[in-house]
Amino acid sequence: MDFAPSPRAAELITLVRDFVTDEIEPVAEDYHREVTAAAATGTWAESPILGELRAKARAQGLWNLFLPVEHTGHYAEQFGTHGGAGLSNSDYAPLAEQMGRATFLAPYVFNCNAPDTGNMEVLLKYGTDEQKAQWLEPLLDGQIRSAFTMTEPGVASSDATNMEATAVVDGDEVVVNGRKWWSTGVGHPDCRILVFMGLSDPDADRHHRHTMVLVPLDTPGVKVERLLSTMNLQDEPVGHGEVSFDQVRVPKENILLGEGRAFEIAQGRLGPGRVHHCMRLIGQAEVALELAIKRGLSRSAFGKPLVNLGGNRERIADARIAIDQARLLVLNAAWKLDVGGPLNALSEVSQIKVIVPNVAQQVIDMAIQLHGGGGLSADVPLSAMWTNARALRLADGPDEVHRGVVARLEISKHQ
Repeated sequence: MDFAPSPRAAELITLVRDFVTDEIEPVAEDYHREVTAAAATGTWAESPILGELRAKARAQGLWNLFLPVEHTGHYAEQFGTHGGAGLSNSDYAPLAEQMGRATFLAPYVFNCNAPDTGNMEVLLKYGTDEQKAQWLEPLLDGQIRSAFTMTEPGVASSDATNMEATAVVDGDEVVVNGRKWWSTGVGHPDCRILVFMGLSDPDADRHHRHTMVLVPLDTPGVKVERLLSTMNLQDEPVGHGEVSFDQVRVPKENILLGEGRAFEIAQGRLGPGRVHHCMRLIGQAEVALELAIKRGLSRSAFGKPLVNLGGNRERIADARIAIDQARLLVLNAAWKLDVGGPLNALSEVSQIKVIVPNVAQQVIDMAIQLHGGGGLSADVPLSAMWTNARALRLADGPDEVHRGVVARLEISKHQ
């Protein structure tokens, strides 16, 4: 196990870090101000700043960095970085950490944002040539956005086998019915395609009852009922929507991989995606720690710098230790995905999904405390970062589910 980046990854780490520092961070505040102002008028619109940054990133070859190493040839050459092969999970992980530092904007600049990356990987691995031409290529080119519709408001979605929405084959079509929510991305004006997971055969075994199907957002019967706030944050212009499907009909050719194979697809999709999420959170935790230290050194109370009061030095040391431990766990999970695929890293992926959001939340909370009332304001990014970390303890499966996976695999070693 060697965590040293490959020569190409080392080069990209430097390029991404410099781009985030020199190009994104100076305009990030203006970007968020513009999209928030537009949303306040009832119009969810993208800021021109994003287009300008994307053009610069593409010119430097910093585009679709997430492209998996196995997808060489056409897509990597046409839509990838520097041409040629993509990156391993281990090589991409430190790039995701650098992107996480730029207050949520950097992944969109590099076309490496969720849920589009996960949806693109699904199409890369499981899509037909026709599906790739219609949806994958525009996504890789940054022309459109997508959403993943899986979670439902009417059931305990921590158990995906509970889902009630249906995707039933009827002749040459698939009929889709039901309601989904927390469908990230449906609020964006460029969202065009939904990856829908629904019950297709209730009599099959519990992991072969469901099918994934591609549903264009403008299909008759699809309606975005509302956009949800996350702890009072709208996350414009991306949004998290509640979407209803009423007798929606799409061609049978829109099924991904085959009927009853949704869980197989989900397993292949979520492992790498969780590495991406976790490393971006590591980047945010690093920013929070830096802000905490700078605040602690610059402000004094009771005759001492804040950093020397109330055990703050120990808190800073504990934060450093926790971040480094979490990073090593993520890199280990990425390595195991690389050498053996998702089934080789079931426990490790669940471990990082538990530990990283919790570590990030704790570090960010410590930074908020050192900032006093200012830490709760929009003057610093800490409150939004804390909300993101808290939300990710539920997204892609709650802590309890992932702990259950780790425990089950550990106990099975002794049975």
